[in-house]
Amino acid sequence: MAGGAAEPEPELRASQRFPDSAPSRAPGLGSLRGLREREFGRLAGTVYLDHAGATLFPQSQLTSFTEDLMENVYGNPHSQNITSKLTQDTVEQVRYRILAHFHTTPEDYSVVFTSGSTAALRLVAEAFPWESPGPGSGGSHFCYLTDNHTSVVGMRKVAAAMNVISIPIRPEDIWTVEEQGTVDCDPDCQLPHLFCYPAQSNFSGTRYPLSWIEEVRSGQRRPVSVPGKWFILLDAASYVSTSPLDLSAHQADFVPISFYKIFGLPTGLGALLVNNRVAPLLRKSYFGGGTAAAYLAGEDFYIPRSSVVERFEDGTISYLDVVALKHGFDALERLTGSMENIQQHTFMLAQYTHTALSSLSYPNGAPVVQIYSDSDFSSPDVQGPIINFNVLDDSGNIIGYSQVEKMASLYNIQLRTGCFCNTGACQRHLGLSNEMVKKHLQAGHVCGDDVDLIDGQPTGSVRISFGYMSTLEDAQAFLRFIKATCLRLPGGQPVPQACDNEAGDESLSPQKGAGPDPGVCNGSHLAASTVGLHLPLSVATNTQSTASEKAAGILRGNFGPHVVTNLYLYPIKSCAAFEVTVWPVGNQGLLYDRSWMVVNHNGICLSQKQEPRLCLIQPFIDLQQKVMVIKAKGMEPIEVPLEEDNGQAQICQSRVCMDRVNTYDCGEKISSWLSKFFGRPCHLIKQSSNFQRSAKKKPEKDLSPGTTATLSLVNKAQYLLVNTASAMELQQQLHASDNNGKEEVLPMKDLISRFRANIITNGTKAFEEEEWQELSIGSFHFSLPIYQVVGPCHRCQMICIDQQTGQRNQDVFQQLSESRKRKVNFGIYLMHESLDLSSPCVLSVGSEVHPVLKE
Repeated sequence: MAGGAAEPEPELRASQRFPDSAPSRAPGLGSLRGLREREFGRLAGTVYLDHAGATLFPQSQLTSFTEDLMENVYGNPHSQNITSKLTQDTVEQVRYRILAHFHTTPEDYSVVFTSGSTAALRLVAEAFPWESPGPGSGGSHFCYLTDNHTSVVGMRKVAAAMNVISIPIRPEDIWTVEEQGTVDCDPDCQLPHLFCYPAQSNFSGTRYPLSWIEEVRSGQRRPVSVPGKWFILLDAASYVSTSPLDLSAHQADFVPISFYKIFGLPTGLGALLVNNRVAPLLRKSYFGGGTAAAYLAGEDFYIPRSSVVERFEDGTISYLDVVALKHGFDALERLTGSMENIQQHTFMLAQYTHTALSSLSYPNGAPVVQIYSDSDFSSPDVQGPIINFNVLDDSGNIIGYSQVEKMASLYNIQLRTGCFCNTGACQRHLGLSNEMVKKHLQAGHVCGDDVDLIDGQPTGSVRISFGYMSTLEDAQAFLRFIKATCLRLPGGQPVPQACDNEAGDESLSPQKGAGPDPGVCNGSHLAASTVGLHLPLSVATNTQSTASEKAAGILRGNFGPHVVTNLYLYPIKSCAAFEVTVWPVGNQGLLYDRSWMVVNHNGICLSQKQEPRLCLIQPFIDLQQKVMVIKAKGMEPIEVPLEEDNGQAQICQSRVCMDRVNTYDCGEKISSWLSKFFGRPCHLIKQSSNFQRSAKKKPEKDLSPGTTATLSLVNKAQYLLVNTASAMELQQQLHASDNNGKEEVLPMKDLISRFRANIITNGTKAFEEEEWQELSIGSFHFSLPIYQVVGPCHRCQMICIDQQTGQRNQDVFQQLSESRKRKVNFGIYLMHESLDLSSPCVLSVGSEVHPVLKE
């Protein structure tokens, strides 16, 4: 997998002291490298470090499962025919396999299949025998560790409906009876309480003692000083993904799990392991198919089935997914030997990475990262294979997690960011008060978004996690990424990519084969339009000077005139630009801008993030012939009609930035052309002409009452404007940081092409465009307002792709991040209302731009 072609840095030179772990010597597979080649070939070029989110399934598991389905007929287990009997027997056999995996038997535990651990938690919340407060009784208590997953905390809503008190408990507040004093309680008091805690924190990897199960049940430890009987729910979803759990030694009452955390496949299947001694206490109000022994449709008469499994598995379970579990167990045992081996291997990787990461510092001695942990990574008993951290700059300021994630993707490193559905741990480790969390919500931040810093305060962090197929080279590739992005590689070296070379060595080397040799395209895809003559970037002709009265006189002194120097449209989303000097404008912006997009075999839009070679596809619009000509090196040009064939094309549903759009397929001919170029099935689709996609606007950004801006297949707005002065400043910064200015400077046109703007203007002041509220361009006027600035463009890793070659280099993104205080904004979005198209509207190079400043 990923490793260094060059000699490793001292802190990375660990292969001599990092022994082969048991999984690398699994019977019949030889080395871990052999396992990766045989079972996880799809990981070539990728460093996958999100196993706590979802681990990966091996090829042999999928193959054996598929063969099983092809060779056998599995019927609905609620029927009585032969195929049904096969399913019933297989499902019961898998239940035994699950219990054996957790070192217990059907005499002690029952396996209730659910859609996942979240559904299992909800089942407990709804079925637990809560007692509401009454005369002489304080009622049941629901206590949970604040370092619990959201799905555990959410149980309090069900408890609240039963008037049950919910009490969050901080990890440091679990006390003993001796410390809290004697609890005055009738020894026969059976008032039921529920305590929930995670075996492993999904945030930090901290492992809480399994001994708490018996200590809390026996009264040695109590979350709250109340009389009654404590039941224990052990959230094991994160823990069991890489570690053995012995339920014969640690007999929790309820254990929710999700199987994709262990096997990678199937998803959407989990289970609740119920201790049989508490099963009779569970109550149920709803009954579904298969759970009733008898009932009447016209009378309130219902008799449940006897066993806890039959009572709580409503409807037909996902029985084919249960069949898949059998092959998951087979593959896991065959490839790794045991969960003990997995635990040892993944812990050693985490321990090594934690040690190296902790030692990284800037030249001034400041640490490169801040790690959030409650353990010293000394033992798998106290720490799982998870490392949670934030990256710091040399002044100790936190770099937003979304910027780290974007940079990691340039290295083909897959990690996770945010709060990981664990707000309690996030607050505790990041020092976020309840008031801060509420303030962040008011500022627009919600769980799962990329708003990483608010007033300098982090809203989340970065998490990496290891699985049994993870390698030392994966860890080293990650550490090199941190060093390269924080401590900077000298000389502007290209981004190291994780890939396997022809000799089979696992090395970290620059990306190869992503496109033709540099210089092949030399900018030719920014071709001159058939509509007008090409004007180079340096030309700023003053051909039009009309402006609205509102804009006139606003800009004085230092600002000077602004002129459109270049116009670009991008007919196919994420493909090469088409440069024009005069071009028609419609209600959605420049005519045919982002009207088409390339999708994969599942109909998912492709962008340069997944397929950098999209930039090598060159579209040309011929308005007179009403065709788009598409070119690429090594391919014959192909034509696509600008409009659908008399509206006969079949409409399909697609998505752009979470919006539903109506599109149609442009045909098999262009599909075959694209598939040949990319080496995988692809289609070209176009937005339907009769479909309108409305722009999302905050209330304060409304264009005017009762109007709606419409969009093509763009991400956010109709136009993107870039100021040449801003690009020049960035170019100078790149040159200054690039080996003390000795290397060749990145050409201005190549730099600007990375930002994929529609309108390029000259300017006298860098980033002055971010102070504009609205503007007019030449004689092109809209009803008030004119062009409205709807905000800055928050840049992603696409700006690291050379638009002439498809090669990646992180320097532009990193320099912009550093110079712009980690926000990576460049360019502004513009929007206009619906236009009066009774007369032609055009934009042209040379037009004056008249901005209005923000108040």
